Amino acid sequence: MTLKEMAPKTRSNGWKIPIFCLCLAVVLLYAKPFLAGRIFHPDPMPVISDTRSDSDITMLYHERPPYYVTGPLGIYGLCVDPVKKALLAANVRADWVKMPAARQLDMVRFKVKNTCAIGWFKNPDREKYAVYSSAIYRDKPMIALARADNFRLVSGRLLAQTLGNQEVILLRKNGYSYGRFIDEMILTLDPRQKMTAAENIGMLKLVHDGLADYFFISQEEALELVQSSGLLSDNFKLIRFSDMPGGNQRYLLFSKATDKAIIDRVDAAIIEQRTADPADPATDE
Repeated sequence: MTLKEMAPKTRSNGWKIPIFCLCLAVVLLYAKPFLAGRIFHPDPMPVISDTRSDSDITMLYHERPPYYVTGPLGIYGLCVDPVKKALLAANVRADWVKMPAARQLDMVRFKVKNTCAIGWFKNPDREKYAVYSSAIYRDKPMIALARADNFRLVSGRLLAQTLGNQEVILLRKNGYSYGRFIDEMILTLDPRQKMTAAENIGMLKLVHDGLADYFFISQEEALELVQSSGLLSDNFKLIRFSDMPGGNQRYLLFSKATDKAIIDRVDAAIIEQRTADPADPATDE
């Protein structure tokens, strides 16, 4: 067969390719939302693989110096250390799993068996779906972090004066509680706010870049956060409030699917440990 004889067939089939491409583009266009949802928004039900059968409970934490820190010798920190002592005294074996803060709450909310998140504040919403331990640590009074050159934020004022100032933007982390005093004041005064999923280091950079004016943080972690951020410490200032009450207490947050015997043993060990140490700051209200 000559090239001339083949030519008509080539021309007759040539129209199929652009039509096929057009159909494919239409299919992808309509399938994109579905595919994006499956890839980037998977089933929200969290899962932890049970790789260690010898553990009694899974302890969830996230990197947040000085409360929870992963070092060469393991996990330690202001909240971790007393919990480890209590677990040892209660003869409860734990797996420590690092997990983002919001996902920890999902694990507890979805009643994952024998699961516990460490170092959380108490608020009415969480009390609906979780079991709280006795207090494991008490923070120093809450403060705020702001840029040093932000003249609109001044130490020594009442909290309401700052939250009521509509010229400044409060940066808040999704799902976080700052304790009853601050949470209720935010609800009452409805300050200008910017929500974020960033951890503290990301929040600090947002303030540094002028995308928000301030955020609340405990005094313990504020200095360490600034020093470890890689930013100049002179660029920031601590904002203290004249009416801020004593620091918030931190607790273990157990899933309601946790064995009650485990909860009771751990809680008893926490109380006994606190009673034996008069200097322990985690005193109950």
